[in-house]
Amino acid sequence: MAKLRVLLLCGRSPRHLYVANALCEAADVLAIVQETGTEWSAKKILRKFRPDNLLRKTWRWLRDRRRYTGNQEGKFFFGDQSPRLAHPELVREVPHINHPEVLRLAREMQPDLIAVFGTSLLRGELLNEGRLGIVNLHGGLSPEYRGADCTFWALYNGEPEKIGCTLHYINAGIDTGKLIAHICPAVQADDDELTLFWRGVRESAAAYAELMYRLAQGERFGQPQSHQGRLYQVKDRRLRHEQWVAQKLQAGMLRKLEFKTRVNWFIAPSQTGKDKTGSAG
Repeated sequence: MAKLRVLLLCGRSPRHLYVANALCEAADVLAIVQETGTEWSAKKILRKFRPDNLLRKTWRWLRDRRRYTGNQEGKFFFGDQSPRLAHPELVREVPHINHPEVLRLAREMQPDLIAVFGTSLLRGELLNEGRLGIVNLHGGLSPEYRGADCTFWALYNGEPEKIGCTLHYINAGIDTGKLIAHICPAVQADDDELTLFWRGVRESAAAYAELMYRLAQGERFGQPQSHQGRLYQVKDRRLRHEQWVAQKLQAGMLRKLEFKTRVNWFIAPSQTGKDKTGSAG
């Protein structure tokens, strides 16, 4: 069976490299595109250094620096090894993901699929590329949790059963494309936001790889999202929310929960017009 030809667009953090390596094993990855964020405009500079934005970004930087001390994410995904791509020779760097070079690559390589994880929002003509379309791994369960920090907001809302990731097709919206799979991680009593999020990503990497094999075999996925849900933005998360989640976790919110890994596939409607779903434990 021939492997799917894939153009991969991904971030640079250990979780992104882990998922990229899983996809490189499961598919014929033609290139790995990563954005450097080096292209600036006057409008972008003014927006970035607006007082409210600057204060929020400084707080987030300080918080993340404290949380990620000791390379915790790297150790979670790679153990004692240094986080790295298995195929660094495939990397193509661009200033941003909607740079004309990405569109040129997509049209030149003509991939079966464009696979995305951890980039800025895709826009414009790039959305029309890929014979089978564009698939994204989103760190929340769409449509209930779209946007940023979805694991955190599920904890804040007291809904640990809705922690997970979504594989979906990309359209012009934010995490609104047709659903392919929901992946919910096992939940342990001593978990926190990061371990739950990372475990969801790690288990989603296996589902993402499985999707490559199943698409190559001719299976088709994708069901419309049933409702709009809620879009969470980075700016929504404040110190008072952080403190509330910390209190709930310390009080034992996750104790006595017995959630195992759950994967729900959204198979494309059959020719008879009936929707199908498939679950795996």
